[in-house]
Amino acid sequence: MGTVVRTASGVVRGRLEGGLAVFRGVPFAEPPVGEGRFGAPRPVRAWEGTREAYAFGPPPPQEAGIQGRRGGVDGSGGDDWLTVNVWTPGADSGARRPVMVWIYGGAYKLGHAGSPGYDAQRIARDGDVVVVTFNYRVGIEGFARIDGAPANRGLLDQVAALEWVRENITAFGGDPGQVTVFGESAGAGSVASLLAMPSARGLFRRAVAQSVPATYFSDELARDIAAAIAQEAGLHPTVADLATVDPRQLTAAGEALSTKMRTYEDRWGRVAPTATPFSPVVDGEVLPSTPWEALRAGAGRDVDLLVGHNRDEFRLFLVLGGLLGSIGEEQAAWALRTFAPGPDGERSYRAAFPQATPGELFERVQTDWLFTMPSLRLAEAQLAGGGRAHVYELTYPAPGAGGGLGACHGLDVPLLFGTFEADLGLLLFADSGVPAEAEELSARFRRSWTAFARSGDPGWPAYDGERLVQVLDAGQKAGVLPYPQEASRRLWEGYEFGELPLLK
Repeated sequence: MGTVVRTASGVVRGRLEGGLAVFRGVPFAEPPVGEGRFGAPRPVRAWEGTREAYAFGPPPPQEAGIQGRRGGVDGSGGDDWLTVNVWTPGADSGARRPVMVWIYGGAYKLGHAGSPGYDAQRIARDGDVVVVTFNYRVGIEGFARIDGAPANRGLLDQVAALEWVRENITAFGGDPGQVTVFGESAGAGSVASLLAMPSARGLFRRAVAQSVPATYFSDELARDIAAAIAQEAGLHPTVADLATVDPRQLTAAGEALSTKMRTYEDRWGRVAPTATPFSPVVDGEVLPSTPWEALRAGAGRDVDLLVGHNRDEFRLFLVLGGLLGSIGEEQAAWALRTFAPGPDGERSYRAAFPQATPGELFERVQTDWLFTMPSLRLAEAQLAGGGRAHVYELTYPAPGAGGGLGACHGLDVPLLFGTFEADLGLLLFADSGVPAEAEELSARFRRSWTAFARSGDPGWPAYDGERLVQVLDAGQKAGVLPYPQEASRRLWEGYEFGELPLLK
């Protein structure tokens, strides 16, 4: 018969799976189509009877994806994209367990909570916590800055999901006063945004940001990019125009622009080489400022923060692009001129890494700009604003793909969830099996993350003037050390991560 729970909108029945009650595809907002297209999420209408919560809701409209990372998605399952999923050790048992709410990544244009790599059973079971995952709008539907629509609709979806958690999680055995949001890549950028959003205040007590991206758009830049996307479809960047195209067909316009963004480098600067035309927009209302500015001003003072990155973040994109081992001096010089901080950035990087090859410089500066320094500086901003932060660096090299991936972007996801044979895990552990040391590190991830969700302490010292961080690796390579990327930290000292401007 499964497990039955009464939510504020109606009764749902989940399944018992391996000692957990699992509920999938529970609506937290109305489908954002028709009159609700490009609008803020609307409260879900109540239903009568018992709704079977056995299957994940359909993914939001999105591009085809990156083979081996997110994979293509089947968008034929209807318009009910805005749904939550719950894994709980004790639904309706009277228990008040910590709650962990996962926000997926995918460059703000890909991803869905039903992806096999986000199967949360091991986190819920090992940590005795309630885990919630949910869908939010991505791409044009969620982040394009179009006239007649609120900015950051994907972030507003996230707030609506957290409001659902606050109102309903007690019935699933969770404590609404002990909510931790956690996410990776664009999910970490979303977590950082939520810390800065007035509408999200009070909805969570702790936050985990894994590989925070640097990309936050100014309103002017976002509107210019949206105009270029609309032009690909022969339309104007307005709700009236874009709503005439089916959401699943409109994704083609964003995908088309992604392939030619380098041609806009003189207007969009550092954004153009990313092939990612979507990011949170500092619009002054939904997102009043960047996360770094907000945290320095004390916005996260009452929220415990765990933040970190992987040592070789950009290596994944080199491998996926077939560029590993083929970067020459000209490409390295371009990357240093484009991404290194300050007018003498290229010279400073070459001086700081005198033995580095062109390929290593190309990778290092993009790793630093896109993920490692934004993540570290988020912790520093939290301290400056009177809050606490714990910091980590993952240095364990992925064993798949011949071992050439290093501790690349996304490796923390299969390690945290223990989903080595799904999504990105297929690439990172392909043809290598799962070494015992990887299983041990995976268990360490879950122990630390769930301990943080329970107490605010992941098991190592908070980041302070000594800059101590937890190095996550196998065996003796792990430990608490001064921040390992000191050369990069010094290069970026004093640089302000801000909203990315429209150049002209």
